[in-house]
Amino acid sequence: MSLPHALLTSLVERPCSGSELAARFDKSIGYFWQATHQQIYRELARLEEGGLIESLPEESTRGRKRAYRILPAGRKELKRWVAQGDEPTPLRDELMVRLRAEAVIGPTGLDREIRRRQAQHEEKLALYRQIEARDFPEPPADREAALQHLVLQAGIRFERHWVEFLAEALAILERPARAPK
Repeated sequence: MSLPHALLTSLVERPCSGSELAARFDKSIGYFWQATHQQIYRELARLEEGGLIESLPEESTRGRKRAYRILPAGRKELKRWVAQGDEPTPLRDELMVRLRAEAVIGPTGLDREIRRRQAQHEEKLALYRQIEARDFPEPPADREAALQHLVLQAGIRFERHWVEFLAEALAILERPARAPK
């Protein structure tokens, strides 16, 4: 996924300012795609320069932020991007290499890091479940809400997988190590 497409998606949902986009991003797409506020503002400028979005006329009130909306060219680009094929992202996580290293040189105290990560995943899982309870108390009836719920469920499943995986890793790390050869 790319930041421009995440921003275009947000602007299709609702025109807004860069700061509003950053706040919305932090509470939704940001759970799945990270970006700093600086990156968001830089990308908004590029999208506007490329004719995919436009800034709305600023109101004369002091402190009013520039709002943006998507243009037909932006919708066309977003549709093109959604329809394109790509390869699944391969798993690339240092923890997998650390577990392999633990197997050949351990014990190393890796269990502390595993517990730390497990707590982080448990927190994120709890947050996603709170969001689900708040935003989807009933199964969504319309297509748009059902797709948004599906994305949230993917996050829930991802975090649940990591909590379970890390619990299994801890159980294995508790086993006695082989005597050195």
